[in-house]
Amino acid sequence: MTALLRYQAALLVRSQRWLPPVLLYVAFMGITVRAGDPVLDSFGYAAAALLPVAAWLVRVCATNEPAAARNCAAAAAGPGRVHLAGVLTALGAALVLGTAGALFVGLISDPRTADHQVGIPVAKATAAGLLAAFACALLGTAVGALCNRPLLRSPGWAISATAVAALLVLVAGASPANAAVSGLVEGSHSGAVPLPLLPLAVTGAAAAGATALACALSSRRT
Repeated sequence: MTALLRYQAALLVRSQRWLPPVLLYVAFMGITVRAGDPVLDSFGYAAAALLPVAAWLVRVCATNEPAAARNCAAAAAGPGRVHLAGVLTALGAALVLGTAGALFVGLISDPRTADHQVGIPVAKATAAGLLAAFACALLGTAVGALCNRPLLRSPGWAISATAVAALLVLVAGASPANAAVSGLVEGSHSGAVPLPLLPLAVTGAAAAGATALACALSSRRT
């Protein structure tokens, strides 16, 4: 797996197809996160923006490899392992991006509540922001794994399904990503800093299950 992960990471970097999702995340952060804004609100925006970006990165890694090269890698290591390496590479890229975004928010934001009256501990707020970002990255990875190859091979259907599913799991009230982001926003008003451990556990299970299904179907279809 180490060799496959290095291979997938090299493909991702050299293809430069990571630029659109990363630039989307940077643009969203530049618009919604400003110096002096309440820290928990800013962490919520940063985490929410990471979900569609993670799903997009999974699509990039799932479709990045030419068919001939993918067949060679699948013959050498197995199609399921090759697909797993692609999904893990996308998740790793999303986690790195989310960590950078959370650290940026922690540096420039005002460590107080939405009314700027009650102080909020920066270390705990940063931990909560990181956990929320990781939860959104994991759920975005699950969306990307379910809405692209091998389950959906048509580019039109895959892109549409990824966009719609990412939006739905972000705004749906029962979504763990929505719960993580909403908890930060509510904490910005109450002064309490929630640690979204349950949403993180649920999204981790969702990402693991979706990835396992995609890898199993990849092996079966191959």
